[in-house]
Amino acid sequence: MTAARISVGKIVATHGIRGEVKVEPWTDFPERFRPGTRLLLQKGKATGAVTVAAARSHGRHLILQLAGINDLEQAATLPGSVLQVEPWEVEPLPEGHYYIFQLAGSRVYTTGGQFLGTLLDVLTTGANDVYVVRGAGDKEILIPALKEVVAAIDLARKEIRVALPPGLLDQEG
Repeated sequence: MTAARISVGKIVATHGIRGEVKVEPWTDFPERFRPGTRLLLQKGKATGAVTVAAARSHGRHLILQLAGINDLEQAATLPGSVLQVEPWEVEPLPEGHYYIFQLAGSRVYTTGGQFLGTLLDVLTTGANDVYVVRGAGDKEILIPALKEVVAAIDLARKEIRVALPPGLLDQEG
């Protein structure tokens, strides 16, 4: 099974008459769109490769010139398209930081070896991220993603070990 592509932005509009497009970035790494970068452009079920020829900031959006798109008529077909990369093309993160797609599907255990369930999602909150784990009987367990709670992450084995705060399992609905 191949890993799903990672969506990094969406073309929301054309910009000007020279074929530029306005992109809403879905990444914390706007440098992902630097000139020469190859991206996959998905529109509906069709996917094709595009190369960034030029990029610049425009408020909270980016303006991209894609190689081979040279006028408004060509660019007018692109709004609604999603820009993607392969999982191995993501920007590297500092040690100890992970992308949600890397963690999703991991088996979660206590440091004592008790299986808690499978990590479904990571909620991004103001204070800290929260791991959403589906356990037995479809019960959801919300685990704070804090250094003192997350004891180990093994991406190769898709396992996470956690030291649960006292009473956390007792309080879950």
